[in-house]
Formats: sequence, structure tokens, C-alpha cells
Amino acid sequence: MSIENKLKTLFVSEHQIPDEYRLGDFIHQKEYLLDGQMRSWEGDMHDVYSPICIEEDGSYKRKLIGSYPVCTEKEALDAMDAAVNAYNNGRGEWPTMSVAERIKCVERFTVKMIAKKRKVVKILMWEIGKSYSDSVKEFDRTVEYINATADALKDLDRQSSRFEIQEGIIAQIRRSPLGVVLCMGPFNYPLNETFTTLIPALIMGNTLLFKPPKYGTLLHYPLLKAFQESFPKGVINTVYGRGHVVIPPLLKSGKINVLTLIGSSKVANELKKLHPKVNRLRAILGLDAKNAAIVSRNANLEQAVSEILLGSLSFNGQRCTAIKIIFAERAIADRLVRMLSEAVSTLKIGMPWESGVALTPLPEPGKPAYLKELIDDALSKGAQVMNPEGGKTFESFVYPAVLYPVNKDMKVYYEEQFGPVVPVVAYDDIEEPVDYLIESTHGQQVSVFSNDDQEVAGLIDPLVNQVSRVNINCQCQRGPDVFPFTGRKDSAEGTLSVVDALRSFSIRSLVATKMNDSNKELINEIVNKQSSNFLSTNYIF
Repeated sequence: MSIENKLKTLFVSEHQIPDEYRLGDFIHQKEYLLDGQMRSWEGDMHDVYSPICIEEDGSYKRKLIGSYPVCTEKEALDAMDAAVNAYNNGRGEWPTMSVAERIKCVERFTVKMIAKKRKVVKILMWEIGKSYSDSVKEFDRTVEYINATADALKDLDRQSSRFEIQEGIIAQIRRSPLGVVLCMGPFNYPLNETFTTLIPALIMGNTLLFKPPKYGTLLHYPLLKAFQESFPKGVINTVYGRGHVVIPPLLKSGKINVLTLIGSSKVANELKKLHPKVNRLRAILGLDAKNAAIVSRNANLEQAVSEILLGSLSFNGQRCTAIKIIFAERAIADRLVRMLSEAVSTLKIGMPWESGVALTPLPEPGKPAYLKELIDDALSKGAQVMNPEGGKTFESFVYPAVLYPVNKDMKVYYEEQFGPVVPVVAYDDIEEPVDYLIESTHGQQVSVFSNDDQEVAGLIDPLVNQVSRVNINCQCQRGPDVFPFTGRKDSAEGTLSVVDALRSFSIRSLVATKMNDSNKELINEIVNKQSSNFLSTNYIF
């Protein structure tokens, strides 16, 4: 069977979908969360089509699974006003609440979130085409991240529960919130990556405007009630609508204190410029990446191929941490390409609910055409598709293409493909891939494959000054979540990890006084009567 016909058979008719993976009723979201209330929406709606196509009488159409509000600038500004009022210049209920009470609110939300697991996981699978097993993993990892964040804040607060005395000054140093946070997450990890900024921003006492990603919006709907019931009014408010309509007015108002975005550097740059007081805007950004793998003649090729396969094609290569270009030493390049092409053919293609499926339909409607453009450009400039049927498409499905030999005249050499295209470059001198990383506008991660200690050592020292993480004989990745996750150049601003995120969404503040009898008595009175949530020696267990 040709790959075209095989791809056709992947998409099934409605009655062939297993009952346990059916989404159920059409999700007609006509509500949004604003100032502690679930507001009804009677205006325009945006239809949500799954990347999963349904076969009917020989034709194939993306399945319509739901709709959500297309709100306007007015609703966005109302949401901002609610967040500003809830923060109340740092005097609101949430920013002045004790750390212990804020943690209880987050823990209450987590319980309610877990109760919605099955619904959220199903929508996640249907909305972006992520395999069911990976959707479950994303949900579970998010819950683990929330719990780890709460535990990390407890540790941080314990360390801050004592006074310090230096040069006749007694002080207590804690972390305080920054203000109103605008949070925008990505479509590829619409739950996990969004919550890795949203949750630490919340738990540190900030108030939020939350705009769900364009693809991956509906999955948050079942959680809105949980947010409403777990936090004081105005602490978290949702923003729906066209990004170019609802987001600029928020930045232009000057009332946003923190912009957190996981997306493109181009969008981030444009948004930051809109703020009238740019020095007051803190940005925590996860942006573009063109992570490289360097494979030396001294590498274990079997191990390298296994890691590169995962690194370049997990979730169809739609990860910021994916390996997006491979530099192979010429002596082993042909063999590596052959092994990689053979390995690609072993990956199971299919619908997200199928057991063991590795490659699934793509959520972005324009992505297949863009990937074809990259492939055609590379072919016109000397590359070949090395794996059988590589690059073939049907509807929303693109079969992976291993391109070789790739050179700097090709678009795929520079552009972040964010999809199942695997470019391989042959190098003669190790300075070639090093120079690539130096000249690149991106600087997130690199993977180095070699078992020669001198060679690896010689690469580590220059590369750690170009990227934020050097992976030895393993794929690029974010985790574990306790490790710092950031990037250089246009790849990131700020650092995220369980602990780093708490610091990113807060600032060190202190209360200090001269060490004399009257001041000591005053401080003791405040602490003993527990009249301040900041100036306190309470210990969270």
C-alpha cells in the first residue's frame, strides 16, 4: 500500500471511533471568568476544529468539536480592571494574604482540577492531536508541578521566617508579588507549559489575566469553575478573542506589570514595545529555538539515533526543546542518515487514541503547506528526502522527512520548522557546528553525541556560553522541572523551574529597623500578636 493510501486509512468514520475516546457532546463554551463570576457571552464565537479528520462518503473533514467566545477589547479591559482592583496596589486580599493561605487555595484548586482529569485529557487529545497517553502524561505532570511548586514555596517561606541582624540593623526578608500578570501559553503543551507560569505567578500573590492559546483553548473550560471557587474574585480572569485585538490595549494601558509568554520572539518583541513604561514591565518569556545535535565519529550511533529520533519527532517535532537540526561528522554522516531513516520507518502512525502511536495529525491548518515549502526549497538546492515516502501528506497528517545533505543556502538550515522535518548537515571540522550556534539567533539547548572525553570537554566550555543547556549523549528536553529552563539570545527571557519561577514572579522585599530596645519591643509585639502576614515567624509545615 502506498503511503498516500496508508495515510488515508488513518482517518476513520465517526462510528469507528472507540467509545471510550469519544469526546461526547459539542463543547459550546458561552462563558468566561471575570471578576469572580462566570459571565455569559452572546457575541461572536470561534469554531474549534480538531486536527483529526472524519471520513464520510469518501471525503475528509476536520471534526468540529466546539466553540468559544470571541470577546472584544471591552471585555479584555474589563478583565484587566478586575485584576487591577483585586491587586489594589498591593493592598488587595490576595497579595496581602499569608503564604500558608495562598497555598491552601492552590491545593483546593488542584483537588478540583484532578476531578476534571478525564474531561480535560480528552479535549486535549482532540483539540491538538496529542496522543491520549501523552495527554494523560501532560495532565499528571502538571499536577505534579503544582504540588512541587507549593512545596517549594513552603521551603522558601521557612527560610524567610527568621530575622537577620547585620551592622546594628534587624530585618526580615521575604518575597513580594509584582502586580498584574498577563499570561499566554503555547499550543503544543497548552496545559503544562501554561501552568508552569500561571501557577507560580498566582501562588506568589499576583493577580492574573489568562489568555488561552489559539489551539488548546477548550481544554481550559472545565477548569474555570475550579478557578472561580478556589481564589478570591478578580485574582484570575480569562481573556478570549483575537490576539491582535484584545492584547495590544492591555499592554498600552501600562497597567500590566508582568508579561509571560511562551511563543515567538517576534510577537514578544512587538508586545513589549506597546507598554508605555517599559522599565516597569517584567517579561518572562519562552521563545523560539533551533536546537542542534552534534554527532561525532566517536559517538555510539545506535544511542545517538535513538535519542535523536525522540528528540526530533516526539509530538511530531512540535516542541521548543525538539532537536531541529543535526550536524554529523562526514565520516559517519551517511551511516547516521541511513540508520535514522530506518528508525523513522518504525514509528507508528495513527490516531491519538491508538496504543503506541508516535506520529499524529498536526493542529495548525497551515503547517503541512509550510513544511512542504521547506522540503521543496531544500530539494531545489541539493538535498534529498532520505527515508521512503518522507514528506508525504494527507489532510492534517505529514509523514516525517529526513533531509540530507542540508546546507546554509536552505531555509530549513535557519528556520524553526516546528514539525516532522529532520535536516542533517555533514561537517568536516567541529568548528562548523560551533560557528552555527555562535551565529544563530537562538540559544536554548544543544545535544552532543561523543564518547571521547577530550572532545566532549572541548565542546562543553564554548557551548555553555552559547546555549543554556548542553546535553551529553541525550536529547534536548525541559525536565526535570527542578532544573532551570531558560535560553540565551532570542530563545528566552527569565528562568523557569519549580524554584526559579517563584523568584521570577516576585521581588525580594524587607522590613528593617535599627536594633534598639524600643524597636525590638515593637517588632515583638507585631510578631506575637500575628498582626502582619509579612512580618511573621510562622513556620509552614
